[in-house]
Amino acid sequence: MPSPSEPTGERRPRAMVIDHAWRGLGPGLESLSGPGGAPLTRTVKLIVLPLIVRPALRPDLAADFLGPVQADCLEGLIRESGTHLAATAQWFTLLKRARRALGIVAGNPQDLYFQRCFELATEHGVPPAGSDVMAGAVVEEVADAAGGRTVEALKEHLTDAARRSWLERELATAWESRPQDPGVDAAAAVARAAEALEACGAPGGVGNSTVYASMIEAGQGGLFGRALWAHANGVWGADGLPAHLGLTTRRLPPRPQVGRGASTATLPAPLDRTLFERLFVVLQSSARREDLPPVPELVERETGRSCAPLGLYDESLRVAVVLGGQLAVGLDPLGTGKGVSGRTAAHRAVNSRWRREASVLRARRMTVSPHPDPDGGVLDALAQDLRTPWAAYMRRLWVRLHGRDVRGAPLADLASAWAVLDGVARSVMMDHRARVRSALRSLPAAPARAGEPRSA
Repeated sequence: MPSPSEPTGERRPRAMVIDHAWRGLGPGLESLSGPGGAPLTRTVKLIVLPLIVRPALRPDLAADFLGPVQADCLEGLIRESGTHLAATAQWFTLLKRARRALGIVAGNPQDLYFQRCFELATEHGVPPAGSDVMAGAVVEEVADAAGGRTVEALKEHLTDAARRSWLERELATAWESRPQDPGVDAAAAVARAAEALEACGAPGGVGNSTVYASMIEAGQGGLFGRALWAHANGVWGADGLPAHLGLTTRRLPPRPQVGRGASTATLPAPLDRTLFERLFVVLQSSARREDLPPVPELVERETGRSCAPLGLYDESLRVAVVLGGQLAVGLDPLGTGKGVSGRTAAHRAVNSRWRREASVLRARRMTVSPHPDPDGGVLDALAQDLRTPWAAYMRRLWVRLHGRDVRGAPLADLASAWAVLDGVARSVMMDHRARVRSALRSLPAAPARAGEPRSA
């Protein structure tokens, strides 16, 4: 029986089905769409999937690849929602206008308003006359719900000199009191992770495996994190791979500092981030800030969390880091055959998906070509990312797990863990695809070599 994560026969990627149905809705969706007409990532994440598709109620539409019947059902749901989506786009434009008028700058408008706009469209249809007042009230309500859980509030909280001094002392104390055990065996946790990943690639979906639960019970995620503090070596079974896989740029993770600012363009590796940078990412990416603790409580909890193994409190999330590392070191989108031996069923599923990507096929041709990249090196740099895919994978995985830790959302079973691990792999792949396409659009027109189209 084929895995639901792999296409067979007439199965189509769910993302492709959504894209096709979306484009068929016609004009009026510009504020919910990208420049090319496809739905924005946040549109899919915040509106299409949870509010229209509702996979929890329609589990046959939850798979990454859909058969003809399921694909037709999904397209039908989106077509039926076309009127509501067009009204949602109008409400979103109206709420953004009200936001500017009120001088509100905190948070991403898509994260804050997309779902509220769909609710307004469902209740009222297109914005009626005089909706400016209602839009302003909604924007103020959303701002009040955030309850000061903003980057600006975080910055103000950490500006106080006495508080900063206290936090620095707390960080120093927590760091010095970490459990240290140079004899911790990280390789044992990695070996168990391979067993769990084999179960993740079981035919028909994630197999019934007790390995994940036993890893949590034995605290192997925490033990692995302690091994990183003691400078573990050779745990992945491949030369040249640090045990931390890019979670830090240092030989050993450094003691966290309080910090004063952050920028998404210059964020350091996850375990090198300051308290401010860790919480900056959480606040910037939160669609429902009302679910977060108040800023003072956020800071207090993060002080201890940043000094915990792998920078995480919850053991299930730490174990997910170990599983993710085992998956990451076996990622081989270029099909070079290099990396760790004994790849699992999970590796085969993810790698085969990546190797079908047109952008990856082009990068593979570049890596074996005896001639330099004719496009001046732009694509060669992107090809290099595919030679070390574990770096981007682990960085993105840690951020997602950290967000769950802040919200108190553990991964209860192997199926839940695999959904996150596989989702991060897809996210990294789609991000690389977008950057290749962007690079191709920026290149000067030049005749393509035989058999090598310009598109990706």
